[in-house]
This record gives sequence, structure tokens and C-alpha cells, in this order.
Amino acid sequence: MFKNYLKTAFKVLLRHKLFTFISLFGISFTLLILIVITSFVEHTFGPVAPEKKLDLTLSVTMGNFATESGGTWNGPLFSPWFFKKYVKMMKSPKTISVASFHRPTVAYKGKKKFNLDIKYVDAEFWEILDFEFLEGSAFGNDEVENITPTVVINRKTRDDYFGEESAINKTIQLFGQDFRVLGVVENVSLLRIMPYADIWMPMTHVNQDIDKPTLVGGFPGWYAMLLAAEKSDLPKIRREFDKQLLMVEDPEGRFTDIIASAATYGEAMTRNILQNKDGGVGPMLLIAGILMTLFLLLPTINLVNINVSRIMERSSEIGVRKAFGASSLTLVGQFVVENIIITLIGGMISLFLSAIVLHMINASGMIANLHLVINGKVFLVSMGIALFFGLLSGVYPAYKMSRLHPVDALRGGHA
Repeated sequence: MFKNYLKTAFKVLLRHKLFTFISLFGISFTLLILIVITSFVEHTFGPVAPEKKLDLTLSVTMGNFATESGGTWNGPLFSPWFFKKYVKMMKSPKTISVASFHRPTVAYKGKKKFNLDIKYVDAEFWEILDFEFLEGSAFGNDEVENITPTVVINRKTRDDYFGEESAINKTIQLFGQDFRVLGVVENVSLLRIMPYADIWMPMTHVNQDIDKPTLVGGFPGWYAMLLAAEKSDLPKIRREFDKQLLMVEDPEGRFTDIIASAATYGEAMTRNILQNKDGGVGPMLLIAGILMTLFLLLPTINLVNINVSRIMERSSEIGVRKAFGASSLTLVGQFVVENIIITLIGGMISLFLSAIVLHMINASGMIANLHLVINGKVFLVSMGIALFFGLLSGVYPAYKMSRLHPVDALRGGHA
């Protein structure tokens, strides 16, 4: 029975080339967009190197400060002094790291100019993040405390600055000073905002007083990462940070209220965008879900209309088969199989097109070190969506036509 369904389905698809083309185009284009978006989301927020411990890591990144006059300050505001006084002293996290967001700088070798992004970090930074070291190793507490001129660089910087030679113990000139290279790590995408940089150096080299009593940090901004020993410790870490926040006093007397939390980066962005004190991602996920549903619903409605037209053309076939005893279930099964086949074909086309589009995006260089891929999760999501299309857009018109009286069906579906 199923084999006959398949044979009939392929013959119908070849016979109605216009309907087949329109259906395939709608399915493949919609899935192409979804796959590309899913790849971006996975690449940005998924647990991939060097952020393999995302399920155990919270961060303090964004703050919302209120003043007596009713004004507010938003963004990555906290200073190194704030993190040292109120965050580094926390007991519930296994490891706590303070680092800066990246800042652009320029390096020269002879007459050659290099545009680089630098991040200032502490020794604990390398314990929380799982960088892939291609050469050497990271600097430690001694280098940070002694302000030793050492750095870790990424593969791209090594290849551009030193060529094919090993970079270990060689020097790179930054800010008029020679820094010795201790390690070389694999490139990190700009979308991974926490670990991303071209060069990482001890935070004590930053050109500002990191011990100045102030809540507001200078450019390029600072954040803290809090690593839990196990998942069950995450609520405890959140509660301890909330208690620490209650004890914060502004040494400059500028702010009356501080909204912040130990949260995932997505939660912090949600709080900042929606001005939500709790910072949960629920509202953002709800909005994203509604938009995604609408995005899926529009092509599905179009496919339903196309399928109704396609099935109406086969009303005579339906009438003859019902006259010879074919049940409504049999007819529905036939049309659903046909629709699932065409949606799966559209899904495979979309995967092929997605591979081309993602390669073009990666090669464009518009985002530093971007490497989008279609992984197993993305493939399964796309196939699940394809089946969703097939069932939703095929069941209704098939059921409607299968319920027709044989005589009405022979008349073209009209009573």
C-alpha cells in the first residue's frame, strides 16, 4: 500500500509541475531562513568552545543605575573595584573571573599595520573558559599581580604577525611596549562576546586605575563570570549575589538604585531591553515564539490553498476511487504521503542551499572569526519543521475532499 502511495505521489508531482515548483519554493525558502537563523543562535549561545560550561556559568554584565533626579544609566557599567569588593568575595561560586570587553587597538610590524581587539583578563578567566591552545599556555596570577608584559594571542594574529613560525616567547609591540607571547589559542567568533579577542593580556595592564572606588567602570567595560561546581549551586549563587547587591554603597553618591543580577547573558540582555528587574528570558522567548509561529503560519496557509487547488483538479480521481470503495482514511493517507514527500524534498533543497549561504556568510568576513555550520541539531530541527509543513498543509484539504460524496467529487467537488 505504502509503495503504491509513493509511486502515485511522484507521478502527481511530475504531472503538476507548477504546483510542485511553488510548493518546493515556499518550503525551501522558509526553511532556508530558519536554518540560517538557527545556526546563528547556536553559534552565539550554544555550549561550544571555549564556552563549554555555559550550563554552569552565570555572569554579571549589564547594570541599570537610577539617580535621584530620575535618570537612568544602562549597559556594561560596573567597575573592576565593584567586582573586587562585592563579587570576588562571594563564597558559593567555584571560580570567579573579572575581565573586560574587547577594545580595538593597532599594532605595527615594520610598515605593516594590524587592527586587533584586546581583552584584559585575570588568571581565573582561563579556568572558566575552555580555550583550545595550539601553542604554549595561559598566564597566571603571578603575571597579573606583577604586571608582567605577557599575552595570549589567537591563531589569526599569530599567522598574520609571525607567519608560519612558532610565536611562543616572541614579542609583539603594543602601546609602545614589547609583550612576550605565552600561548596561542584557536580563533573565537566575535559573536561569543565573553571570550572573544585577538589578544588577551593581564588586566593590570589596562590604562585606568582598577582600584579606584567607583561603581562605573571606564571603557571598554567590565564583567564577571561565576562558575558553579554543579548545576544545583546556581540558585545559591544568584541569591548570594542579590544579597551582595543590597550591601552596595555608591562611594561617589551618584546613584540611588542598582538593578543587576547574576544571570545568563540572554537574561541580562532581556532585562536591559525590557527594563525587567527580574531579567528572565520568558518574555523574550514568548515574543520570539509568536514571531516564529507567524513566520511558519503564513507559508503554511499558502500551501493549504495550493493543496486545495491541486486536490480539486483530482476530484474525478477521488470520485472514481470512492465509488469503488476507497475509504476516507485511505484517501487522506494518500494525499498526506504526497505532501510529506514534497516537503521533505523541499527540506533537502533548503539544507543544500543553506550550506551554500552559510559558506558565503563565513567567507564574507563581515563578522570576525565567524564559522556557521549545519550541525545535527539544526538538521533535525529543519526536518521536523518540514514534516510539520507536510502534515499541517496536507491534512485539511485531503480530509475535506475525502468527505465528498462520489457524485459530487465527479462533478469537480461541487454539490
